[in-house]
Amino acid sequence: MYQPPHFTETRLDVLHALIRAHPLGLLICNGADGPVANPLPFLLDAEPAPNGRLRAHLSRANPQWRMLADNPDALVVFQGADSYVTPSWYETKRETGKVVPTWNYAIVQVRGRVRVMDDKDWLAGQIAALTATHEGGRAEPWQVSDAPDAYVAAQIKGIVGLEIDIASIEGKWKVSQNRPVADRVGVAEGLEADRPSPRGDEMARLVRTYGGVDN
Repeated sequence: MYQPPHFTETRLDVLHALIRAHPLGLLICNGADGPVANPLPFLLDAEPAPNGRLRAHLSRANPQWRMLADNPDALVVFQGADSYVTPSWYETKRETGKVVPTWNYAIVQVRGRVRVMDDKDWLAGQIAALTATHEGGRAEPWQVSDAPDAYVAAQIKGIVGLEIDIASIEGKWKVSQNRPVADRVGVAEGLEADRPSPRGDEMARLVRTYGGVDN
């Protein structure tokens, strides 16, 4: 990933936080006919040193897991907040007119070697943990045990697990740090004015945080 120094994010807790907030990762590997990519919801375990571990599962009918069994090197991309930035928000536009549009974003890329997991107990634990993670905040959370045992067992037979010890992890937060302070203020205020837009609000917070712009 192209990494200008002013956009580079290296703090592991920040990188992990983006993965947890945006867990649908794009799993990329090399197949016989070229690159193959599939979006999968991942779980992150921060404990295994040095960078943590990712877990996911995919359909047994999906050929990517067989590719990974043969060639386990993989890249997973997690896309955080992103937003179009109009030059109309820049003070520089009014001063010189020398501005162009851009796109702000926060992104994490993970590399590691994939272990294919085809053990029913591992898979049962994986779907239980994934369900608990995303149902936990609901008033009446659904649980795997709410479905009939035979049905759950049949569903588990139809999936294959993946486990990735994170060999390297890098983040890029392109959130207007390269612009003058007045332009950063204009971007944050412009994003906030474009409501309703939760994605814009998140990007505005990043612009203020990384750009040293007070609320």
